[in-house]
Amino acid sequence: MSNHQHTLIIDGTSGISGDMTVAALLDLGASEEHLREQLATLPVDGFTIAVTRVSKHGIDACDFDVQLAEELENHDHDMAWLYGNEAAAEHTHEHEHHHHDHGEHEHEHCHEHDHEAHGHGHEGHHHAHHHHHRSLADVTAIIDDSQLSDGAKHRALAIFTALAAAEAKAHGKTPETVMFHEVGAVDSIVDVCSVAICLDDLGIEDIVVESLSEGHGTIRCAHGLMPIPVPAVVNLCQAGNIALTPAPVAGELVTPTGAAIVAALRTSEHLPARYRIKAVGYGAGKRPYEGCSGTLRCLLVHTDA
Repeated sequence: MSNHQHTLIIDGTSGISGDMTVAALLDLGASEEHLREQLATLPVDGFTIAVTRVSKHGIDACDFDVQLAEELENHDHDMAWLYGNEAAAEHTHEHEHHHHDHGEHEHEHCHEHDHEAHGHGHEGHHHAHHHHHRSLADVTAIIDDSQLSDGAKHRALAIFTALAAAEAKAHGKTPETVMFHEVGAVDSIVDVCSVAICLDDLGIEDIVVESLSEGHGTIRCAHGLMPIPVPAVVNLCQAGNIALTPAPVAGELVTPTGAAIVAALRTSEHLPARYRIKAVGYGAGKRPYEGCSGTLRCLLVHTDA
């Protein structure tokens, strides 16, 4: 490593989400066994991870899926419900398992359900699972209490801090008072920590992202339709000075977690003048969009010092 940097180039032409990023890093060679061992040290229950291979537009890719225990399951991420089709929307909550089509936990965007009604933080344990919320302090405590390396903890906390700031700005809260849905928080904690663990495992120092492609239209949430990019993504792209490239896709390509990864961890928006590709990884997205490859490509490269 004396004359090389371990640099990661993230190709944002199909957008980015948390699960796509984890999948791409696993495909690049991060250890699934190490990831599972590290995730097991998180003081959070109710999830398992599935790592599989899929073909997206003819490209062999890794798929990373956080599967939640039944009581934590959230059926809001059904495509018909998210993007319209009123008739289908009536049936989304009747447990027809949509094999977890979460191109990532869309409920993140829409979780400002009157947190004040929950008694200013005295969340008595009589609330059903899906009414529980986690603050940034709660998420920080979970990460701090894990056995992740200091570097992985630092990166995971940086991503959540960026996400909390963006959500707070959107909802008129502060980063300290804004809440993550409990369900969304479990998925997000696992995705974000997994990204941090895999980056650490691969020894990546620099992360290059030139721009992110984003679709257009609207996405549905508990309060009606939101324009794409959703407010949290807009705020993250502003805060992280992230260039956006409009894509001919009706739908969301950049999720809040994906944008937060870039805003918090990117070290450059410029490709190195010269680089040699050491490995390539493809992470599968969950949503079937036309006009985009549906995979996140990451390159592990060496740059000449």
